[in-house]
Amino acid sequence: MNNSQPANDSKSNTEKTVVIPLLVIATILAGMLSPMQSAVNGQVGKLVGDGNVSSVISFGSGLVVMAVIILARKSTRKQFASIPSKIASRKIPLWNWFAGCCGAVIVFSEGATASILGVATFQTTLISGMVISGLICDRLGIGVPEKQPFNFARILGAVLAIVATILVVLPSWSAPKVIVLAILPFVGGLLAGWQPAGNSAVAEETGSMLVSITWNFIVGFCILGGVLLVRVLMGQISFDFPTTWWMYLGGPLGLASIALMALLVRGLGLLLLGLASTAGQLVGSILIDWLVPQLGSQVYLFTVLGALVALIGAGVAMIPSAKKHVAVSELGN
Repeated sequence: MNNSQPANDSKSNTEKTVVIPLLVIATILAGMLSPMQSAVNGQVGKLVGDGNVSSVISFGSGLVVMAVIILARKSTRKQFASIPSKIASRKIPLWNWFAGCCGAVIVFSEGATASILGVATFQTTLISGMVISGLICDRLGIGVPEKQPFNFARILGAVLAIVATILVVLPSWSAPKVIVLAILPFVGGLLAGWQPAGNSAVAEETGSMLVSITWNFIVGFCILGGVLLVRVLMGQISFDFPTTWWMYLGGPLGLASIALMALLVRGLGLLLLGLASTAGQLVGSILIDWLVPQLGSQVYLFTVLGALVALIGAGVAMIPSAKKHVAVSELGN
């Protein structure tokens, strides 16, 4: 009998007890970048009067930053140049290469709705979709090495996150326009659960997280830029670029968020990642709406209660499952 096995299991459990909470805290802090990006892109959309323009500016600024980083190193230039052949090889499912589409929907909805909905309302409708998507992705083993079952704690955590969403948007439900506008970020949230998984897979395939993030921005920029170009050529829109420097920070904030989430998803799983980032997003949204009201909206008691429920939901989801996870390699047999 191998007596070292119980000791190894105990060591592994101890490491999880220490590491998982640290990863959750890091995810909460990373989640605060999202409402900052929403506030910036929302103000750009309000200034230029078009969400498509705002999203192109956001993706463009992020792409410029990543291009400088990628071109500065020979290794990343080589890794980036390998993308066409790797796509053709089909070693990873094709959808992974188009994870940037998810970001495109979210950034477009930021420019189109965030300044009208308010940062907290925007973020929480986005969160509701993300929680549902994360629950499904974790169960299917998408983006994580092991399937994570629908145990009571995880489902309860997801339900609490949705309750938090309802609480935060409750003060605005009497306005039909708000409900209609909230549909767009909700759809973005449904797609967002797949984005970290796709970016992580591309990073493994290319050997570089930086290359993965750059590719993510290229995909989003091409989609949104192509739509905007068609609209300009058809004479449907004309605009002037913002002259305020901070209005170009949406892209850098977004790429920082993408990078952190792609790194953290392996240690937490998509559902727990979504719940912890929910707490950060809600806390960040409240701070923006409260401290910088011209960028956000009024802070209600329900907003604070919603943030508290989201924090509880993240904590509940951390309760370990009594069931062993099903390895992804065992699927399909």
